[in-house]
Amino acid sequence: MSSEQEWTPLPPLGTGLHGRCPRCGQGHLFSGFLTLRSHCEVCGLDYSYADPADGPAFFVICFACIPTVILAFWIEVKFEPPYWVHLVTTLPFLLLTCIPPLRPLKGWLVASQYFYKAEEARFGTAAPTQPPAARPADEDSRPA
Repeated sequence: MSSEQEWTPLPPLGTGLHGRCPRCGQGHLFSGFLTLRSHCEVCGLDYSYADPADGPAFFVICFACIPTVILAFWIEVKFEPPYWVHLVTTLPFLLLTCIPPLRPLKGWLVASQYFYKAEEARFGTAAPTQPPAARPADEDSRPA
């Protein structure tokens, strides 16, 4: 396979929302609805780096579930309908606003991890350091 420098960076929003490989933009990211493939079938990129964790669920809860609950409360307070009305109105609205965005959001988060080279935090180990830059001679001679 080709080295990392041969691939031009692709925007994570476009590749992720379409479920495409973040490196080549052609391979598939998912093997099921939310199951990530082990690698890209086109360029061979290993997807083991990807860990969106609860990110997609968090965004769906914030931007879909909360408005749906507000809608359900509004229907209840305004009309005082029987419970079956909520089953017919609120439940489908909840399912239609929560399930479809999960896959594009997960793809976007995985593509963003690749694009920004996000990696797991390393606590307890020293970060790679670079030697401090030399100060100009005139800065050292100034009085404090």
